[in-house]
Amino acid sequence: MATEVTTNAQRSFSFLQIAITLQTLTIFLQAVSAGLLLTSSYGETLHSAGARVMYGASMLYVLAAVLAWKPGGGSPRPVWHASGFLVLASVQVVLGIAHVPSVHLPLGVLMFGLSVLALARR
Repeated sequence: MATEVTTNAQRSFSFLQIAITLQTLTIFLQAVSAGLLLTSSYGETLHSAGARVMYGASMLYVLAAVLAWKPGGGSPRPVWHASGFLVLASVQVVLGIAHVPSVHLPLGVLMFGLSVLALARR
């Protein structure tokens, strides 16, 4: 029984690690596509598609955090962190659509920093 719980916790932990890594990578790629947005004709398309992928990665992070928390009965802290990222991603999307770069860009930098921090803590 204890081995089964440990295996499930490790599997969930691995999925959580993958989700945080994917989120961090997609936020970084958004910074790259933002640079392309300023310098190329296809940058806007790439940045728009990347926003959808980044938002999906944030939702995956929430799912992974819930799955890691529920079966093992561990701390709900990762769920709160993941939910916070999803809120920030939602605000980021709204600011991007509204073309408010004065808040959109610094929020993106903050999100990347927080995501790297979450990745380092795992």
